[in-house]
Amino acid sequence: MTDDSATTGRALVPYDAERHRRDETAVTRSFWAKMRLTVGKAPFLEEATAAYYCATDPATPSTVKAMLMAALAYFVVPSDMIPDFIAGLGFTDDATVLFATLSLVSSHIKSRHRQRAKRALRRLGLKKSIA
Repeated sequence: MTDDSATTGRALVPYDAERHRRDETAVTRSFWAKMRLTVGKAPFLEEATAAYYCATDPATPSTVKAMLMAALAYFVVPSDMIPDFIAGLGFTDDATVLFATLSLVSSHIKSRHRQRAKRALRRLGLKKSIA
């Protein structure tokens, strides 16, 4: 098993460095703006933010980073299977992609990532109360 394995020791999809670079660029450019636009509309902002901090953590294995960046890119890129503006359905595909990815790499999302997510959401005014 390599350091870049997710949970099983082998990647489900071969690592594509160019795809990872494109996803990382999209997420870096758009993540916080998308967070501000989705407040009150998407119930998974804390999980998305924890995933963001895990994906940008130098200690996170590159395969895990690539998976998280791909899921986050799906969230931030405006064109996807179900447009976000459709009430009641708009974020279901984003949530599905994010939670499927999180289920594969959840052991890599540490308490430090979750704490940074809570602080960031509080600082941005996206969460009024955090336990």
